[in-house]
Amino acid sequence: MRRRLTATVLSGVLGAAGLVAAQPARANFPLPAVVGTNPVDYTPHVTNGTVWAVAVVGDVVVVGGDFTGVTDGAGRLRYPRRNLFAYRLTTGAVLPWTPAVDRPVYALAAGADQSVYAGGWFRTVNGVAQRGLARLSLRDGQRVAGFAASINWGDVRALAVHGNRLYVGGTFSMVNGWARAALARIDARSGAVDRQFNARITAPGLQRPRIEDFALSPDGGRLVVVGAMRFVAGWGRNSLAVLNTAGPTALVHNWYTNVYVPPCLVGFDTYVRGVDFAPGGDYFVVVTTGRASGPTAMCDSAARFNVRGTGPQRPVWVNRTGGDSLYAVAVTPAAVYVGGHQRWMDNPYGRETAGPGAQPRSGIAALHPVTGRALAWNPGKSRGVGTRALLATPAGLLVGSDTERLAAERHARLGMFPTP
Repeated sequence: MRRRLTATVLSGVLGAAGLVAAQPARANFPLPAVVGTNPVDYTPHVTNGTVWAVAVVGDVVVVGGDFTGVTDGAGRLRYPRRNLFAYRLTTGAVLPWTPAVDRPVYALAAGADQSVYAGGWFRTVNGVAQRGLARLSLRDGQRVAGFAASINWGDVRALAVHGNRLYVGGTFSMVNGWARAALARIDARSGAVDRQFNARITAPGLQRPRIEDFALSPDGGRLVVVGAMRFVAGWGRNSLAVLNTAGPTALVHNWYTNVYVPPCLVGFDTYVRGVDFAPGGDYFVVVTTGRASGPTAMCDSAARFNVRGTGPQRPVWVNRTGGDSLYAVAVTPAAVYVGGHQRWMDNPYGRETAGPGAQPRSGIAALHPVTGRALAWNPGKSRGVGTRALLATPAGLLVGSDTERLAAERHARLGMFPTP
């Protein structure tokens, strides 16, 4: 039941000084070209479980998931690491950073002053009760003094930072005792709930409101949320909503789409799984599961939506897998990277088969940002349950999953395709 969670970047020593205070949750850097197909050799291996989230803070990569150990890139040195660890982006060196969280981490967001926010299913942090949310120092792994935030139950699946605002999404119904169904905005320093910001997400007829993922525009002015929902602040919004976050309150934008209303396989209260903004903020891409297919269905697809406009909206393009789930997406100017356990892209007529025009793309693919068609980039990846985290950095594209093969090489649950 746990779903793919968001990846996060904060630039520090990587040449984007001055952006630290204003970076959104997942700032995919404007990579000028498609990344290479040969992964770097030095990324650590995660020995079991799943990598659900990655974040970059300066030259440090923070990795979250449900695992108990890692090795160096050569597989010789073993390190006990439960649900969190950190390594150097450009060398792969595993760092002596060992905060203790008792259950899985599903979301990460980089913070100021060499810190990282973690969200997940955990109940304690370094032996102290702090459910679902924490801010950790990258210097010593300790909880950052003054940050006190906790959810009442469930988990945190998405985090995003903009200035002093931290957005939190998941399956909770309260934060710090304040009623906030699935989505909240809190103070990034203290963890105090922003009392003016309440999206009032409801899901009548569904099990409960749930945010699977969200994406914050580069300027912090719009938040696209996806998940199990029927109404947002009283407005009908099925599975996807766009909020105006520039001001003090949660305003529902008069931009909406009904394309995710038709059901997929029975049993999915929502089949939307991931979303990411383009670096320019002019469009976003949504990926879905659903275990269904067809030339008009939105199940098991990637779709681009332009931000401009009001009223009901249709996607600019849709790329369908033919019945295999997509969980992760990262948008750059050169490519829209998508991942899951797909076997094909460009496969609208496939039904667990390769239909006319289908392009083989195992586990990971790159799509043309304008046309949505699969690019020639095809490194391949073992499928497993699927790719859960994709993150574009100046060094390359980071990939997190539950499998061990990436481009026909061993890269256990973690790898990086380098920039050209």
